[in-house]
Amino acid sequence: WSRVRPVDLRRLTWHELLAIAGGALLAIGLFLPWYSAENRRAQIEGTPGPGDFSAWEVHEIMRWLWLAAAAAPLILAYIVVRGHALSWARGEMTAVVSIAAFGFAAYNGLVDRPGGPSGLIGIRWGFGVSVAGILAMMIGSALRASEVERARKPPGVL
Repeated sequence: WSRVRPVDLRRLTWHELLAIAGGALLAIGLFLPWYSAENRRAQIEGTPGPGDFSAWEVHEIMRWLWLAAAAAPLILAYIVVRGHALSWARGEMTAVVSIAAFGFAAYNGLVDRPGGPSGLIGIRWGFGVSVAGILAMMIGSALRASEVERARKPPGVL
């Protein structure tokens, strides 16, 4: 075992705090209304409207992926306060996770909404809360990753 590194909260910057706040917004937003079935002819997951549905109720697999994405900034903060050495820039993986979470949310909320008929399924405010959280995660982690100066290599070297 290697020696335990001390925790130093002074290592956290506003970038990590922004990403953590974004992760919290994403997690909270999963339980808020994302979709609305406008009338009794519309249905989501076999439940007829009218009614509101959260992402947690509707997306059986994606909810776990979004919840894992919401935890990514906490993992980044842990790595930063412990001062762990990484082979990539701190925040880079969290930025990649945020981009993937944004793609999944945009697709499921704007392109292929659950239920049908599609014209009777609306977007509710919880979707916006979650997307705002994802964007905060993305910005905070990308800013953290951009602080690291990458070593330059001569041409032709991988």
